Amino acid sequence: QVQLVESGGGLVQPGGSLRRSCAASGSIFTITTMGWYRQAPGKQRELVATITSGGTTNYLHSVMGRFTISRDNAKNTVYLQMSNLKPEDTAVYYCQTTATTLRTPLALIDYWGQGTQVTVSS
Repeated sequence: QVQLVESGGGLVQPGGSLRRSCAASGSIFTITTMGWYRQAPGKQRELVATITSGGTTNYLHSVMGRFTISRDNAKNTVYLQMSNLKPEDTAVYYCQTTATTLRTPLALIDYWGQGTQVTVSS
């Protein structure tokens, strides 16, 4: 009912930058919070950054000052600008949103993007 299509990602050198985007489409009634999560091999999935519909942001402590989350409500799109990337940032990054659909406009459901590899290495 809600599809999240990610773009960006890939291989970058330490200290480099990447810009991710994620566009939501489908039978959307309301999009509330949007965010990014990541999962490295052998580790649990962790929250990287979230942004509410009102623009309030929350970041994983280790990425504060390096990553910036933003959104364009008119385009139903969330972005993640990643700067000064470190090898420890290597993971599969997933876009996420909490939304309602036209069919069930009162039901808050989490939707996930397909996940995209980000590798930070020399």
